Amino acid sequence: MKRDLFKEAPTDRSTDRKGFALIEVLMAMVIFTVGILALTGLQITTIRGNAEARMQTEATAFGARVVERLRSLPFGHDDLVTTVHPHSLPASGSRPYTVDWTVIADIPVNGTKTVRVTVTPFNKINGRTVTISTIIAE
Repeated sequence: MKRDLFKEAPTDRSTDRKGFALIEVLMAMVIFTVGILALTGLQITTIRGNAEARMQTEATAFGARVVERLRSLPFGHDDLVTTVHPHSLPASGSRPYTVDWTVIADIPVNGTKTVRVTVTPFNKINGRTVTISTIIAE
């Protein structure tokens, strides 16, 4: 029996495929890698946002403590003198913030002092300046 070499042999193997082609595996790996990179970027953004929020919260809490301390002082105390502009506490190792406050007399009414406390973080990349104002009556 002679075989005809020019006769086409069936090449459709779609019915007996049992695995993945190399290109399919590579495309799946590319899609997976893009997804992982997106999640990594999201994680970095989240960590940076949490650091900023922590510094903002610390600065606000520290400013509130300074305001409460100033409010507890007698009306004529040296820290509430209006001629020193601004009063300040420098940043230190345990406190990475500079605290300044200004005192303005007789605003909004006579017999009062308006105190504006400004807390500036030492690391200005992750933190923002916080300003808290209060009025102290005589």
